[in-house]
Amino acid sequence: MPAMTITASVPHSLGDVLKGYVALTKPRIIELLLVTTIPTMVVAANGIPGLWLILATLGGGTLAAGGANAMNMVIDRDIDAIMERTKRRPLVTGMMTPRAATMFAFGLEVIAFAVLAIWVNQLSAWLAMSATAFYVVVYTLWLKRRSRQNIVIGGAAGAVPVLIGWSAVTNSLTWTPVLLFLVIFIWTPPHFWALAVRYRDDYQAANVPMMPVVASLRHTTLEILVYSVLMWALTILIGPTAHLGWVYAVSATLLGAMFTFYALRLYRHARADRADVAEAMRLFHFSITYLTALFVMMAVDVLVRFH
Repeated sequence: MPAMTITASVPHSLGDVLKGYVALTKPRIIELLLVTTIPTMVVAANGIPGLWLILATLGGGTLAAGGANAMNMVIDRDIDAIMERTKRRPLVTGMMTPRAATMFAFGLEVIAFAVLAIWVNQLSAWLAMSATAFYVVVYTLWLKRRSRQNIVIGGAAGAVPVLIGWSAVTNSLTWTPVLLFLVIFIWTPPHFWALAVRYRDDYQAANVPMMPVVASLRHTTLEILVYSVLMWALTILIGPTAHLGWVYAVSATLLGAMFTFYALRLYRHARADRADVAEAMRLFHFSITYLTALFVMMAVDVLVRFH
């Protein structure tokens, strides 16, 4: 395990401490998870679900994801201290103690389960807890520091919000949410590996076997391209399975083509032995736009057809 060099705790203002607790939850990641949840609920309801159900589902999902992210920071504080990208996280800077962060994380999970179980349904509550357990135990504790497939398998946790969104409306699961789950599951490796190309030296210094660290750039970008094509095919399959119309079909086709185009460009650069970080970051940034647009257009398709 890498040596841990965490800044000694120093006095901080209340405002700084509160910002630190918010930072523990990784709000930017949670935003992306919520972007997939609401459209999934719209598709499940064939319209707009009740406002209270949306708020309760988003609230419970946010708390559960925030607790999982906070626990991830507690476990990974040693490698966070080594990596440039993460060395300003609150546990590294001494903003709070690991014990305080752990209690905060568990508190969020308890509240999340209560919110979902009371105001949504038991299935959604247990799905949220399963995502947390998978992210913390399977990904953070087991795979992240041991396997090049860490983000492939661990990405399943980030795909669970669509299952929660669907079950919140229907209190059941069908093939449609399973396909939505698979889309995000397959989307995660190219999304994250593109970022890992940019921070390859960080991961290498921290001895974390992300794909760009343990494989050549050519192999990494080839896998990115393969996952991109597979994801594109899955998004097309969702249309008839979820009974979506032409708005979604056109959007999924064009968005998938653009994603694959960026992945292909990155692969071509790698084949030419050009480690183009800028090209990798273009794919990374577009991948966020892609997922947001894909799910928004699902909801638009439903609303256009049923209203």
